[in-house]
Amino acid sequence: MSDVIDWDEAMQQCGDDEEFLRELLDDLRSETDTQMAKIQETIRNPVDSPFVQIMRAAHVIKGAASNLMCAQLRQCAMQLETAASSAANETDGQSDKEALQEVKDKYEELKVAVKKYHEYLESVDI
Repeated sequence: MSDVIDWDEAMQQCGDDEEFLRELLDDLRSETDTQMAKIQETIRNPVDSPFVQIMRAAHVIKGAASNLMCAQLRQCAMQLETAASSAANETDGQSDKEALQEVKDKYEELKVAVKKYHEYLESVDI
């Protein structure tokens, strides 16, 4: 088992169909990249309830990573989702520097997890 994915558990989730698992992991990469771009753009240009948008994007990553036993990705996405949710609830849509910094910090942690996920996929030829 690696820190990135519990391969045996993920295989079990996919009925021991490795080709299907590999396809799902590739799909997760694409979905994660899409959501990370949304988060990055929202942080760069925070309009229209930015913390809610970040929370939703992190939630998508968390759910998909959880289904495929990608614990590190799931954990970091969950922490970002929680930080964004707290910021959305505490600031009533107003700019709060501390809340924004917490969200940015959790986003940076998620970026590291995504990078490790990409590296893992490359290491197993996905």
